[in-house]
Amino acid sequence: MGEAQILAASFLTYPMLRNLTLQLHSTVTGSYVSGTHSIVFANCPNEQIARDIARALLDKKLAASVNILPKAASLYFWKGEIEEVTEILMLIKTKTAKVHLLSSYIRLLHPFEIPEVFSFPMDQGDGHFFKWLEEGVQEN
Repeated sequence: MGEAQILAASFLTYPMLRNLTLQLHSTVTGSYVSGTHSIVFANCPNEQIARDIARALLDKKLAASVNILPKAASLYFWKGEIEEVTEILMLIKTKTAKVHLLSSYIRLLHPFEIPEVFSFPMDQGDGHFFKWLEEGVQEN
């Protein structure tokens, strides 16, 4: 293994350095690197709260797009009991580098004691969509 490969491998072990390496690779090669963007899932108790959180995320450039899906049936354990409620599911598209900040911001706005917020990296897709997504979360 060459020095450049060892250096690149060490960057990939640290999330922040990994994100910077992925962004640099995408910029230099013009190709999409899997994992550069993520979809964040978050549940809300009603549509108005979901809309308020979505607008705040878009306003802060923490997300490029938010889908709000109505009436997700949720069953879960809470304080030793099985709960069954109807919730609103949000699908939030963002840069992977912003997922931690986005999650923290949702936690500040969300009415639940422990909001359900988790993400999956995007693997492949349309290059034009990823370019648009990138522009949507850029700082002014």
